[in-house]
Amino acid sequence: MTHDRYAARYISKLANKLRRKIDAFSTRSDMSGAEGKALHFILAQKGDVFQKDIEEEYGLRPSTATELLQKMERGGFIRREVMPNDARMKKILVAEKALQYKNVMIDDITRLEAELTQGIPPDELDTFFRVMEKMMENIS
Repeated sequence: MTHDRYAARYISKLANKLRRKIDAFSTRSDMSGAEGKALHFILAQKGDVFQKDIEEEYGLRPSTATELLQKMERGGFIRREVMPNDARMKKILVAEKALQYKNVMIDDITRLEAELTQGIPPDELDTFFRVMEKMMENIS
C-alpha cells in the first residue's frame, strides 16, 4: 500500500480505546472487562444463552470461552445448567449477584455507544456497519 491509512491499524487503535473504556467500567465491580462484556451480552438476550453464543459474539475459541465462563461462575455472576437432552450443552443462567449490575452496565454501554457515534449521521453509520461486516467476511 502506498498511503498512510491502514484499516487494520485504525481498527486496532479503536479496539484498544474501547477495551480501556470498558475495562474502566469494570473497576467499579469485581469483574474483568471481558466478564463485563460477556455479562452484558447474556443480560441482553431474550432466550436461552449457551457457550456457543458467547464464542460467536466475541469470536472466541471454545477453550477461551470455557475459561471466561468458569471465572464468571466462580465469581458468582452466572451458573451453568446441563441440558437434559445433551449433557455437553450447558445453559448459562444469570446469578442474583449479576442482576445488581444490570442497570449500571446498560447505562455504561448506552453512554459509550452515544459517545462513540456522536456527530455521525445515520447514513454514515450504515455505511460503517456495511464496511465492517464486509471486512469481517473477508478475513473469516
